[in-house]
Amino acid sequence: SAELGIISGYGLFTLKPVVVIKKEELDDLGTLLARVLAESKYICFLTVGDKENRAWLIKQGTTAWEAAGAIHSDIQKGFIRAEIISFDDFIAAGGETQAKQAGKQRLEQKDYLMQDADLTTFRFNK
Repeated sequence: SAELGIISGYGLFTLKPVVVIKKEELDDLGTLLARVLAESKYICFLTVGDKENRAWLIKQGTTAWEAAGAIHSDIQKGFIRAEIISFDDFIAAGGETQAKQAGKQRLEQKDYLMQDADLTTFRFNK
C-alpha cells in the first residue's frame, strides 16, 4: 500500500519479518537459518576465487548488476557481464572446472535475476 511505501525507508521494527520457531527446530540450526532467510526474502550468491570463497546475501529479485554492487561499487560501475553456474549444475558436474567443461557456465547481462546459490564471476572494467 501507499502507507508502506512511505514508511519503508525508516527501518521500523514493526516492518521486519517475524519467524516463530518451535523448540524442536532449535536442534537443526542450518534448517532454521535457511527458513529465516527464505521468509525474509533473502538468497545468496557465491563467489569462488584463488584466495577466498564467499557467500553474499542479497534480496530475492536482485539483478546481476545490483549483486555486483553488494561486493564493491567499482565492480558495479564497471560491470561487463556475470558468468553464472547454477548450484545444481556445479554439484552435478562435480566442481567448477567440470561444470565449465560441460558447458554449464552462462554469460548473463545486467538485468539477469540472481538465483539462490548461483556461482558467480563478475567481469568488469577497472
